[in-house]
Amino acid sequence: MAVLFLLFLLTVSVVSADEDGFIGVNIGTAISDMPSPTQVVALLKAQNIRHVRLYDADRALLLALANTGIRVTVSVPNDQILGIGQSNATAANWVARNVIAHVPATNITAIAVGSEILTTLPNAAPVLVSALKFIHSALVASNLDGQIKVSTPHSSSIILDSFPPSQAFFNRSWDPVMVPLLKFLQSTGSYFMLNAYPYYDYMQSNGVIPLDYALFRPLPPDKEAVDANTLLHYTNVFDAIVDAAYFAMSYLNFTNVPIFVTESGWPSKGDSSEPDATLENANTYNSNLIRHVLNNTGTPKHPKIAVSTYIYELYNEDLRPGAISEKNWGLFDANGMPVYTLHLTGAGTVLANDTTNQTFCVAKEGADPKMLQAALDWACGPGKVDCSYLLQGQPCYEPDNVVAHSTYAFNAYFQKMAKSPGTCDFKGVATITTTDPSHGSCIFPGSAGRNGSLPNTTSLAPSSNSTTSGCHSVYIYGAGSFTTSVIIGVLLMSVFFL
Repeated sequence: MAVLFLLFLLTVSVVSADEDGFIGVNIGTAISDMPSPTQVVALLKAQNIRHVRLYDADRALLLALANTGIRVTVSVPNDQILGIGQSNATAANWVARNVIAHVPATNITAIAVGSEILTTLPNAAPVLVSALKFIHSALVASNLDGQIKVSTPHSSSIILDSFPPSQAFFNRSWDPVMVPLLKFLQSTGSYFMLNAYPYYDYMQSNGVIPLDYALFRPLPPDKEAVDANTLLHYTNVFDAIVDAAYFAMSYLNFTNVPIFVTESGWPSKGDSSEPDATLENANTYNSNLIRHVLNNTGTPKHPKIAVSTYIYELYNEDLRPGAISEKNWGLFDANGMPVYTLHLTGAGTVLANDTTNQTFCVAKEGADPKMLQAALDWACGPGKVDCSYLLQGQPCYEPDNVVAHSTYAFNAYFQKMAKSPGTCDFKGVATITTTDPSHGSCIFPGSAGRNGSLPNTTSLAPSSNSTTSGCHSVYIYGAGSFTTSVIIGVLLMSVFFL
């Protein structure tokens, strides 16, 4: 399995606990209309997401993340583990191509080698630790091992007898892998990556686990789960899963390897067999998870020791196979619209930007310039949009190209029509975004900078003495219509991300 959405070191009792926990997001790509790297980064910035995990090392996205300061975990895909685990040279080439080529501009802080290899690709398990070591050796050779940690995410299903947590242990059949893996993590100062999904624990418990317990909702003391061996009280499934991993490591005599939760979340939609995959439950789980992590609550075994966590996931992935829920783990849809508004009062700023009412209509990246021009003509003519802001000398004249000007006109029409369904299409060349396209002194209708109001369509109309000669894209006001000259040069840039 798989937001917004990160790398301060998590600690345990024998490790320094002076770092705060963080919330990050996983970014999947099984999306039919995948946002461009520029759009992805704009959403991350708008939501103050400072840590992300990629399921590969996509070059375009890594370039877009350059000079943002966002901490990035890149991944070696599962289908490359066998090759890398059997060849130091192959590992070195992977690091050179996917890491060294991007640092320091892109702030890569971790490499996840595969994902849930022991449970999804067991034939690669014998070379998993070798793959980690070869990747790490390549980092050492480039003096990057202090900055970039190497680990591999595990499914929580490798932990057996997970409640009470104090009785938990790893599936013993994996000891030949797990012991050298933990030795590697310990010796390199890395962390154990764990995918923790209380949703699945709840679904598979046949009613034994209460929904409130899975969602971090408050429980009366007599309903809390108590570990009879330690007398520790567990108020939520998430903490119990994390502590089960801590106890499983200690069973193998490793007590100083911290845990990062690389995936956790809750689906917002499911089929008839998944009645608890709902918007409200997804909102409740993720909101409470974020608050729990950022408050540095820790777990009963390690109170006040942060459990940094990556939410699964930033976007809904409509192309994922399987049940309906598999497509609906995202915090946002492909347009950057929030699937729901998180309840994050008092939980910091990450993912707290309520963009529900801050939506804009913009030109699609890569749209046909001729179609953009036709839609622009319509918006400024029959659509009755005031395009006077686009005249030479006016705030939104620059940049003087069809993409920028049509973006302004499309959004003005969208806002004028109260964001009604179907008013941001323009024959397929427009799309909705939560990123404010305003720039400099050009404040778009609907922007907080304009208090959500439209421009005064009378006082800002051009006078009869207005001159428009000398500009590439000219809008001439007269007799209630606008005519637009031919675009001499089209600079394909998305002004709304400047």
